[in-house]
Amino acid sequence: MASEGTATASPTEKDGGAGRQLTALLTCAMAFSMLQLFLLGALGPRLVTELHLSPALLGLTTTIGFAAAAALSPAGGRIVDRIGPRRSLVLLLLLSAAALTLIGAAPGAGLLLGAVALGGVPQALANPATNKAVLRAVPPARRGAVTGLKQSGVQVGAFAAGAPLAALASGIGWRGAVWTGAAAALLTGLWALRVLPADPPPPPAGPRTQPAPRAMVAWLAVYSLFLGAGIASVNTYLALFGAQRLGMGPTTAAALVAVLGVAGIAGRVAWARAARPGRAEWLPGGLACGALGAAALLAAALAAGPLVWLGAVAAGLFAVSANAVSMVLVLQRAAPGRAGQDSALVAAGFFAGFALGPPLFGLLAQSGRYGPGWLLVAAEFAAAAAVAFLWAVRDRRAGAA
Repeated sequence: MASEGTATASPTEKDGGAGRQLTALLTCAMAFSMLQLFLLGALGPRLVTELHLSPALLGLTTTIGFAAAAALSPAGGRIVDRIGPRRSLVLLLLLSAAALTLIGAAPGAGLLLGAVALGGVPQALANPATNKAVLRAVPPARRGAVTGLKQSGVQVGAFAAGAPLAALASGIGWRGAVWTGAAAALLTGLWALRVLPADPPPPPAGPRTQPAPRAMVAWLAVYSLFLGAGIASVNTYLALFGAQRLGMGPTTAAALVAVLGVAGIAGRVAWARAARPGRAEWLPGGLACGALGAAALLAAALAAGPLVWLGAVAAGLFAVSANAVSMVLVLQRAAPGRAGQDSALVAAGFFAGFALGPPLFGLLAQSGRYGPGWLLVAAEFAAAAAVAFLWAVRDRRAGAA
């Protein structure tokens, strides 16, 4: 029996077409794990009007979803290590479909918030399950590329929410658009059940901890906390910012989320491919500095509106892409048998940031103070950069020692 981290005779090795199908499936799983939150951001102007939500309450939906994901992530990692990636991915997709169905049926804030909390479960499973699948089925030489592609699935979800589903909402209403997403998640779950190989028995237990990787996981979790706080504010309030302060219509404002998604797809694929050992350790800090520039562009859009599009592109290329590099680092250094748990701990920091960021921004957006809001995002990205560079320096010193 092959241990974790050693690609067995797998679809990726046997058949390039099957390998592409696996990558596409993992990408879809990542997209659906967070589609609900991108939809809430893209459809924010409609939800504020039709469900009588305040901007602060819109931010609370993101807080609840990610607080649930952060709290459940450590357990989710252990579950994935125990039951395997196939069962975990099918469960993820079915729960995503259920959460989207309930969001579309919500008559007001109560059921909406409950459905978003349910959607935290697939978020908690997504990174551990997909990373485990990569380690099991993808040869080491291709793991960086496949990880970047499947992590770009999150931004595929952002694009789907900001373009086709937002456009569909203009024709059949926002509820019909959300239910369309639910049906697609259900069909993808059936696809996963059909094409993924059965989960193997758990491998023999390896060492419970490795000092260097465990230290790295702690640093990456703190880095992801600050990074996630900034990204979540951009995701949640970018469309509302365009509509309320820049005079955009709902569909045009939602297109900002789509632009963010497309840039994030390109950035995640490119930066994950570039994250080779020796270089990967320095990329998180550099990407956080680029994210700081994106926040500055969004703040400057208050004076020069078209800069909001450049800010959305920069946020996708740098801020959103950084999480893919974090996951490549986890795969490169995960202790035997701990890929799911290590992935989940880093993701927990990211989700905690997503839970904390929007309420703070929402307090400012409530009074129309978007300028200070974007400066808050810039400060969060600056803190992420500082943490990342401190860890990279310590890691280099430890390696030299």
